[in-house]
Amino acid sequence: MTIDDIRQEIDRLDNELLQIFNRRAEMALKIGHLKKELDIPVYDPEREKRIFTKMGEANPGPLDNNAIKRLFERVIDESRTLERIKTKGI
Repeated sequence: MTIDDIRQEIDRLDNELLQIFNRRAEMALKIGHLKKELDIPVYDPEREKRIFTKMGEANPGPLDNNAIKRLFERVIDESRTLERIKTKGI
């Protein structure tokens, strides 16, 4: 493989990640609407801990579990922010 071949694969993966991030955000919004209706807090620290544990256990590497946790912390934080913003006026 050449550098260009590898970069094309990275670009393809980036596009796939973009689709996955947005799909995940759509699901977070659905949960946000339900939480609003049920008067449940947006932040659920126990749920987040379970996600981090599950992802750490499933992680095949080469990223270590700390890196995976940081990535998921960021994704979850953005989802939580989206939930708060988009469900505020409901």
